[in-house]
Amino acid sequence: MPLDVLPDLTNVRALANKAVAYRDALDRQIEENKKKVKDLENEEELLNLVSNLIRQLIDSEVTDGVKAVEKLQSEGLQEIFYDQSLSVRAEVEESRGKVSVSLFTTEARSDGSIVEGQSDESFGGSVTTMQSILMRITVIFRRDMRPLLLLDETLVAVADQYVDRAAKFLSTLSRRLGLDVLLISHDDALVGAAHRAYHVDKINDRAMFQELTPPTK
Repeated sequence: MPLDVLPDLTNVRALANKAVAYRDALDRQIEENKKKVKDLENEEELLNLVSNLIRQLIDSEVTDGVKAVEKLQSEGLQEIFYDQSLSVRAEVEESRGKVSVSLFTTEARSDGSIVEGQSDESFGGSVTTMQSILMRITVIFRRDMRPLLLLDETLVAVADQYVDRAAKFLSTLSRRLGLDVLLISHDDALVGAAHRAYHVDKINDRAMFQELTPPTK
């Protein structure tokens, strides 16, 4: 090729221009990706902060709730089961982000020994029934629910020697906490602790209510 004839560089310039365009596009993409990575890092940091805050709130809620449960359960059991030294201890466990609470009933016996276990396994129906009722009361007030407790023959499992004290304890809680308790029972011993009592008969397929006058408190 003669030296005074220049080669046609049109294709080379076109390829060079494409290469520059690709480079600029890649640079912009890299910058956008860097920004996205930064945004994700900031979001992750924020989520971690929120997660820690929620965990602290949950821990506080669980701790306060557990203390309230232990206090009400222990005081209730001691008031009702006067001849036993009973108390309640709670254990809080966390597994895979979930919190669980186990309640253990403890009895200190006169010989110095201590018996502890879950009430449904170690302490019979009387204790289990009252603990269940007290737990329901705790949930009502901890969750700001309507203060109404419905008990349908619930105290039937409570031994006769404790029924009167259990009824009086529930009556006291009802008055102090502003809790309405509707108790259905065939046990006449419970009438004396009621603020208002009714005898219900079925007459001509209709329920007829007769108000009973409980003893003066």
